[in-house]
Amino acid sequence: MASFNKVILVGNLGRDPELRYIPDGTAVCSFSLATNERKKSKSGDFQDVTTWFNVTLWRRQAEVASQYLSKGRQVYIEGRLSLREYQDRDGNTRTSLDVQGTEIQFIGSRGEEGSSPREPRPEASGHPSASAPPDAAVTEDDIPF
Repeated sequence: MASFNKVILVGNLGRDPELRYIPDGTAVCSFSLATNERKKSKSGDFQDVTTWFNVTLWRRQAEVASQYLSKGRQVYIEGRLSLREYQDRDGNTRTSLDVQGTEIQFIGSRGEEGSSPREPRPEASGHPSASAPPDAAVTEDDIPF
């Protein structure tokens, strides 16, 4: 029997995307994404429950996401979900929900806050923009809204 791992998320960025390039020149973008759900507690009160995901995008999607997304912006992500365990600074075992993004769609219009292109942040990317791959320029056709 075959297995299948696909997750669809609609949420808000918890921090600005971080763009970097691995040694072979491939772009990698990572950011946190929060989803919110309203649940009824045992006492009958409604509570908002937030779930956090670490999202990673690759290549062209990584470059476009780093340019057009910012903290608080809503986005649609499709990808593969994995659960990662790690030790925090105090030695406690923690878990992280990680998503390797395969599809991204920006939600909202250009006029909304955070939807205009951001200036490149070489200090955050660890890779100067002059060394970016030649196809790194974003044109009007690359903007999905």
